[in-house]
Amino acid sequence: MKKLINAVDDVLAESLDGFAMAHGDLVTLGAERKFVRRATLTPGKVALISGGGSGHEPLHAGFVGYGMLDAACPGHVFTSPTPDQMLAAIEAVAGPAGCILIVKNYEGDVMNFQMAAEMATVPVATVLTNDDVAIEDSLFTIGRRGVAGTLIVEKMLGAAAEQGADLAALQALGERVNGRTRSMGMALTSCTVPAAGKPTFEIATDEVEMGVGIHGEPGRRREKLRSADAIAAELVSAILADLAPANGADVLLLVNGFGGTPLIELYLMVNAAERLLKAAGLTVSRHLTGSYVTSLDMAGCSITVTVLDDQLTALWDASVHTPALRWGR
Repeated sequence: MKKLINAVDDVLAESLDGFAMAHGDLVTLGAERKFVRRATLTPGKVALISGGGSGHEPLHAGFVGYGMLDAACPGHVFTSPTPDQMLAAIEAVAGPAGCILIVKNYEGDVMNFQMAAEMATVPVATVLTNDDVAIEDSLFTIGRRGVAGTLIVEKMLGAAAEQGADLAALQALGERVNGRTRSMGMALTSCTVPAAGKPTFEIATDEVEMGVGIHGEPGRRREKLRSADAIAAELVSAILADLAPANGADVLLLVNGFGGTPLIELYLMVNAAERLLKAAGLTVSRHLTGSYVTSLDMAGCSITVTVLDDQLTALWDASVHTPALRWGR
């Protein structure tokens, strides 16, 4: 294993310190590095909090800032943050208007966020993301996994919260965005967790894992490497079969890298995916391309499609200023 680390046990702490140094105008660390929070909160609004295991950067800490999250709780690599981390974040950023917890559908995350919500002294509501169409269950989930679509939920809820939406409205909006979003990914290589020191799974140089999870969980099947067009066709067809968008619908296309895929390949996948969506009678009116929900150093990508309407388009376009996303201000 070759990685830029000092000691395995210090990777997260030292990375968080560097993150806070690099983005000190936007974020600050909570006590004992339990959470990352906005340096300047918007008074009176519902707070948005998310989190999960580290190794998916910039998810979630990179989305803390104006127009997205108020706080994010980083667990150890691929390990859920603890309830006391989440409770500390709630106490730091949530006021009488309460807070929304945006939770990916992994058993540890769901359980720990629920425990924190039960201990909180402000109103709390939860939005569960489960956009992955690859498989219904895995070793890490009960039901579908929450993957790159989580970023879309965070962006749209963040915009609505800045506009003054209340707790009930935000929860309903989050469920609606999640319900209009589907994702599927594929891997060319495994990821390597620093503490393990070796790849999570073995895969031959001429093989791909179709439907892989963001922790390296198995997908639908292992197969021989095909062309990018063929891979995109399988991902998009699985998404559309499940999402069933109306003919002529406007959609947002997110092509997300897993950490080890260069942009030249991601944009090639954008080209392939958009041609397929247009052939299916859809209009791609919004794009996001890059490595936003990663799996350490895994090579591969995921495709996410969200069906838009006028409200969701306006929320997507609304100003955002975070370490990882910025437009409109």
